[in-house]
Amino acid sequence: MATKTKILQQAEFNPRIKRYLLVYGMLFSIVTIVGIVLLPIYFIIAPILINKYFDRLSAELTSRALRFEKGVLFHVERTIPLDKIQDLTFKEGPLLKYFGLSILKVETAGGSGQGQADLTLVGIRNASDFRSQVLEQRDKVTDNKFSSASTETEESTLAVLKEIRDSLQSIDQKMNSKQVR
Repeated sequence: MATKTKILQQAEFNPRIKRYLLVYGMLFSIVTIVGIVLLPIYFIIAPILINKYFDRLSAELTSRALRFEKGVLFHVERTIPLDKIQDLTFKEGPLLKYFGLSILKVETAGGSGQGQADLTLVGIRNASDFRSQVLEQRDKVTDNKFSSASTETEESTLAVLKEIRDSLQSIDQKMNSKQVR
């Protein structure tokens, strides 16, 4: 029976993401020759898709994982166990700073290639607080995991040592009984 995990923090996204995405797409379109031609269509369709994208954005920290959901055309839903998270880094470029946004990159053990993030969260309000909470909860999870693992190891080692002791006592009794005869 699956138990529902407790949600510790629900991330809020800054509505400025909408304008950022619109400007970012426009700048990208201007750089490409085909994009310049399609720019009028972009200004009609992009606001609708960006609003739907913003409505779908969600990120939450649970007691055991970080969950994230986004996308309109391509829906992405990721759950990253906290004990797999290696680092959370901030990224701010000139365009992000202008809109008062930042990117929070989640890197996991054995995840993507060198320098690539497994998950990128754009525009979380109070991103530094969210980052601190994720790292704090990750430390709690990993500390509990290692302490319970060491307790289990100690118990199994103690059980093996008791078996060895009992075997040695049995051997000693058999040897003593043979010597008496």
